[in-house]
Amino acid sequence: MRLVHLDLKGAAPRLSYLEQVFPLLSQLGANGILIEYEDMFPFKGELEILRSPYAYSEEDIERIQQLAEQHKLEVVPLVQTFGHVEFILKHEKYQHLREVERFPNSFNPHVPDTLALLKSILSQVIEKHRHSTWIHIGADEVFHLGEGMDSKNWMSHNKGDVGTMFLKHIKEVLGFLTAQYWGLRVLMWDDMLRKISVGALRGEGTGTAVVAPGPGSSAAPALVHLGRHCGQCQQEPMPCPVGIWVLGKYEEPEAPSCCWHQCPLAALPAEYDHYSVLCELLPVSIPSLAICLQTLVNGGFTEEAKRKVLDVLGLESVQLEQSTCEGRGTFPGVEIYHMVEQVNGHLKESILKALEEESAIKGWFSPYHRKRQFGNPRNMESFGSKILKLHEDWESFVHDLRAQLERVYFPDTVEEWMEENVNPYLDQLRDLVQDYR
Repeated sequence: MRLVHLDLKGAAPRLSYLEQVFPLLSQLGANGILIEYEDMFPFKGELEILRSPYAYSEEDIERIQQLAEQHKLEVVPLVQTFGHVEFILKHEKYQHLREVERFPNSFNPHVPDTLALLKSILSQVIEKHRHSTWIHIGADEVFHLGEGMDSKNWMSHNKGDVGTMFLKHIKEVLGFLTAQYWGLRVLMWDDMLRKISVGALRGEGTGTAVVAPGPGSSAAPALVHLGRHCGQCQQEPMPCPVGIWVLGKYEEPEAPSCCWHQCPLAALPAEYDHYSVLCELLPVSIPSLAICLQTLVNGGFTEEAKRKVLDVLGLESVQLEQSTCEGRGTFPGVEIYHMVEQVNGHLKESILKALEEESAIKGWFSPYHRKRQFGNPRNMESFGSKILKLHEDWESFVHDLRAQLERVYFPDTVEEWMEENVNPYLDQLRDLVQDYR
């Protein structure tokens, strides 16, 4: 399975953009889409509080699946069931389900309401994906697990550890899924499993798991060897009787505020978590994603893989070491790709250079002059036309950039991206121009 992870916790694209992207992903070698909806899912009833104002409609969810089927992409919904649940636990209604009262990251696995809530969330998502044969339960980065009083009491009374407690909760989630949805296969991330002892994996986590193969299958309920993923198991690889596949992830950006991708062989999240700033926009990451997919298809970034990437994306060349592409490009959102390249490479530099290196500004139009609104017109005219032209050029560029972003993204994403990447620099120029005038 070559899955493209659409992490919709930030910068969720409009459906019209997905209509352009899905055929491209299929052409590049993907055969599945892992969709982490978070607050973009159209939750109903008591769960409606979890919905973003821009959440997809039920018709949108159906259309996404139709598009995927049309382009031979299997849809795998991802529902976080332990950590990364800020979009749930940020609400006062669900604060009592936090592992640590102050932090909205992770569920308290000992409160009965936690499993009850998860059953409701999973049920609503699965009901809207009746043709999916896989469900992904997340379960990565369960921060602060074991630090809450309930967890400390449980470990004390049961002579257990954090790993055993983690597996106990995962078992309960699996128990619900396998009892309620016969034959549905489960995926999860592997990072928490890496920290668990072989003994715990053999005991609490694996030996008593309530998972069976799908109907009509003669296979035993054993899937991958944990030894491929778990450092502790490498000395003694063992079959895993839990009906779960464990997945590793491509490298994420080095910093949560990354707006220009510096690691070509990676698949990126839109945000690190529900509270972080946006990382990288999907149109900007398409060349990186294309390289990833073709590397998987060809077993390495061969000349054949490189030719395929250039042909499909309409590029002239790619430079992995510099993380750059040459050529106009023909892929969906290529205009945003080039505009973000301009913002990243020139906006800050050109504005700061004008403000800091122009001696006439420092000498005759300093913050002191501007605050008191006085200056010598003769000296001000020496830099005025240059500053006004710079301002006019960037305002025109940003107007076009905003128009392109609005074609792909909802208003909240556009505003956040501009606020983080454009306004901190352009506002300085705007203020100077206003004072000059």
